[in-house]
Amino acid sequence: MTDPSGARRRPDHLVPVPTTGNTGRVDDADTLLPAVARGDEAAFTRLYDLVAPRVYGLVRRVLRDPAQAEEVAQEVLVEVWRTATRFDPERGSATGWVCTIAHRRAVDRVRSEQASADRQLRVAASAPTVTHHDDVEEQATRRLEQQQVRRCLGDLTDLQRESITLAYYGGHTYREVAELLGTGLPTVKTRMRDGLIRLRDCLGTAVAR
Repeated sequence: MTDPSGARRRPDHLVPVPTTGNTGRVDDADTLLPAVARGDEAAFTRLYDLVAPRVYGLVRRVLRDPAQAEEVAQEVLVEVWRTATRFDPERGSATGWVCTIAHRRAVDRVRSEQASADRQLRVAASAPTVTHHDDVEEQATRRLEQQQVRRCLGDLTDLQRESITLAYYGGHTYREVAELLGTGLPTVKTRMRDGLIRLRDCLGTAVAR
């Protein structure tokens, strides 16, 4: 069957590639394939049922992904329909011809996947310079911020500085800070509040500079 442009159309009744054994038909692929070449859709349906399991099994051995194997097997069978006229019985069996197409398609998919993986690796390999630059900039910024924080902490009273350090850098609660410093809880809360205000103002001035 052909479309208006003269190209062979894919039969509309193709079904998913079976992944189990064949249907038990005794049709001979060597007989069916020439009929397919003449556009016989019924012959193609029988050929499809006959060789699809074998095609899928061959492709599945090359490709690890079952979904990809089924997709490639479907592509193989479509190619068989479209190129059946190229089959030469003097050069081998119909089944061998179909399996050659299947193997070639499977290998092409592997190569395509490998090429895609290689491209991703090359992109990743080209990124370290930028990433390294970003890391250096981030580390420099972090060191600068740490210096500013230390300088601003130095402007606080001893109680404010110790309370904030224990709470925000040591992970202690207000009550634990009060116990560690031997100071009443209300006093610690007040000193920390005042210290944080001064620290915020100091850091805001440092950023403005």
